[in-house]
Amino acid sequence: MLIGEKPAPPAHASSSKGEHVKDGTDATFMADVIEASKTQPVIVDFWATWCGPCRQLTPALEKVVSAANGAVKLVKIDVDANPGFAGQLRVQSIPTVYAFVDGRPVDAFQGALPESQVKAFVEKLTGPAGPSAIDDLIALGKESLEIGDVGGAAQAFAQALQTDPTNIPALGGMARAYLLGGDLEGAAEVVAMAPADAKDPDLDAARAALALAEDAPSETAAFEKRLAADADDHEARFELAKAFAGMGRLQDAADHLLTIIARDRSWNDDAARKQLLTVFEAAGPTSEVAKQGRRKLSTILFS
Repeated sequence: MLIGEKPAPPAHASSSKGEHVKDGTDATFMADVIEASKTQPVIVDFWATWCGPCRQLTPALEKVVSAANGAVKLVKIDVDANPGFAGQLRVQSIPTVYAFVDGRPVDAFQGALPESQVKAFVEKLTGPAGPSAIDDLIALGKESLEIGDVGGAAQAFAQALQTDPTNIPALGGMARAYLLGGDLEGAAEVVAMAPADAKDPDLDAARAALALAEDAPSETAAFEKRLAADADDHEARFELAKAFAGMGRLQDAADHLLTIIARDRSWNDDAARKQLLTVFEAAGPTSEVAKQGRRKLSTILFS
């Protein structure tokens, strides 16, 4: 919410403060934040009573900071009553959160984040994450991928890999994030960091997607023209499916391969079915492409 956008001002909703959470002012900022951050990280929450998103964020901040049990402190500053340091830090909208270490700001974010992302933000300040924290980051990354937040997913997986560069689920998730972002080279580099025999659904999907991209024709027009002239030109349909798979259009690729199988199950030594299984692997076992495609394949094969 931009500073100056003020709806009817409700009271600031705040959960009970512990010893690691306090209200700050411009007068106490140097002691509470600058000096205190020289011995432990300090998070500063710039808020206001009229700010709705602040009321969502503050309880999550307080909960996560309290759970850190002294590894970090939280100082909350009402920008209406204390505009000085908010102005110096160029706070344009609230909530805005800064992290201070050794007397200087080292990280920040704006807006109300879910508790899982607040936790990840705090864990960046409190040192290497333990196994459960890494699991939380991986879960956050997977959740972000599911909602299409590729940037958020990559950030979560990267944080996990900073602590454990050999973590297989994190490597698989990062590779998948690169693929969804269209960066095949980045995905290939991440896949290469994992042992060849490492097993993980996202890692397997990335390997399959890279194999499909490597084998894909560079254009589709010629094959589409052939199909328009002869719908039973299985070779043209197969090459078109390969091209679509290489582009990441896995549903289109699966549809064409299923059409070949429906019309000629054993065409070209079962090539369409073999390629279809690779497409399912690239999409991921829980994807709609794989789930719906397997049902259609079963219907074709057992009808």
